[in-house]
Formats: sequence, C-alpha cells, structure tokens
Amino acid sequence: MNTTLFALRLGLLRGWTEFRQTLTSLSDLGSYLLNSVIFLAILLFMSDNGMENTELSGTGVTQATLALPGVLAMTLVFGGLLTMAQLLATDREDGTLLRAKAIPRGTHGYLVGKVVSVSLMTLLSMLVILVPAVLAIDGFQFTARGALTLLWVIALGFLATLPIGAILGSLFSNPRTVVGILMLLLMGLVVVSGIFFPITLLPEWAQWIAQVFPIYWLGLGMRSGMLPDTATVEEIGESWRHLETVGVLGAWAVVGLALAPVVLRRMARRESGASLEERRHRAMQRVG
Repeated sequence: MNTTLFALRLGLLRGWTEFRQTLTSLSDLGSYLLNSVIFLAILLFMSDNGMENTELSGTGVTQATLALPGVLAMTLVFGGLLTMAQLLATDREDGTLLRAKAIPRGTHGYLVGKVVSVSLMTLLSMLVILVPAVLAIDGFQFTARGALTLLWVIALGFLATLPIGAILGSLFSNPRTVVGILMLLLMGLVVVSGIFFPITLLPEWAQWIAQVFPIYWLGLGMRSGMLPDTATVEEIGESWRHLETVGVLGAWAVVGLALAPVVLRRMARRESGASLEERRHRAMQRVG
C-alpha cells in the first residue's frame, strides 16, 4: 500500500479512536463541552429574560434567535483553531510528535488523526448548543436549502480554521502560551464580529476588522441557513453575501492548507530528544 494512503488510513483510525476515548472520559468530555454548556446557558438566559420576545426592527427575528448562529460560529472557531493549536503544542511538549516522527509518514498520520478527532468533538459541542436552543427558542427557519448552506459553511469553516490552528500549535512549544495569546485574540474578534448583536451597530472601522477574519463570515453564513431572509436588513449591504463568504473562508483555507505542511515539516525536523529534554527541564523549573 502507498505510504501516504497508509498514513491517511492510520490517521482516520487514530482520530476515531481518540474521539471514542474522549466520550468515555468524564474529565476530557467536560473540558471539551464546558464552553458549550456556558454558551447554551447564555442563550437560555437571553430567552428567559425577554430577549426572545424583543424583535429586532423590521426583521421578525429576536435577539435570542439572532445570537444562536453566532454562538455556533464561535464554537467552531474555538474548536477548530484554539483546540487544535493547544493539542499540537501539548503533544510537542510531551514528546508525542517526536514519537510520531519516528514512524514513516507518522507526522502525516498524526495530523490527520488530530483533524478527525477535533472536528468530531467540535461538531458534538455545536450539537450540545444547537438542539436544546432550537427546542427552547422560537424563530428559526429550517429548509433543505438552509441545511445545505449550513453544511458548506461548516465544512469551509473547518478548512479555514484547522490548518491555521495546526500552524499556531507548531510555532509555540508551550501550550499555556498559545492558549493565553489566542484566547485574548479570539475574544477580541468575538466583540467586533456581531456574535450577540447585529454588526451594523458597530463603528465602520470595527466592521472592516471583523470582515478580515473567519468568525464573522461563519456567523453570517450560519445566520443565512437558520434565519428568514427578512433578517438581512441588519446585515452589511442587507444581503447574506454568500459569494463573499466563500471567498474569505476559501482564502483562509488556501493559505492555511498551503502553509501548514511547510510549517509542520520544519517543526518536525527541529524536534529531537535533546530539544524535548530541554523543554522538560524548563517546565520542571517553572513548577519548582
């Protein structure tokens, strides 16, 4: 069998195995789903405090209904980018990547496995939010066309975030550093991306910043698949802008897919027993 296909097969099996193991570990499952439970609680709080009945002007959509697609987009970005970066940095620090390097095409198989397991856990996290919220909050419009829109938006979202997460995880050897930096950046983007309110309420300069990054476009795409067309009056240009969504998310995906293999190969070449021991020594000094 071709070594690349063999690595792909092992990676798929590894990713599925990691996902199943996560489902049987309460601590791992809790760490993955904690944010989803918090986001769901926020949505239900908005609904219980009258925001479900507070209609946005001229849209027929309530604030609680508008927030759900944005929260799903935020969950995808946090899962695909932050979790991926954290896991790669952790596995680099504890020597998992060094062991994978010793196997022919082991780095490729490792990366495929991480993509599979992170994608599945992120989808589960999104379902934990979506199903209860749809049952508790009115105003969503689900059609076959909307379902197809959600599928291609989610697929493009993973392509746009997972490679970037892999790149960032390869650049940092300390998982605590990568989590701290990315968390601050992502929370800043959440504020300007119209997750819980229409982005048109923000200053124009903030709108331009939001449109550079995937989280706004993921939220816009998911709103187009879940909300009636009347909701476009609160969007930039009063349109769902599907072509622009594909263009921006596709651009992030192309850049990430082009750079990720190069960065990962360079990182793998630099990995050695000496570098691993040096990181362990520094970690012990921090603990001591």
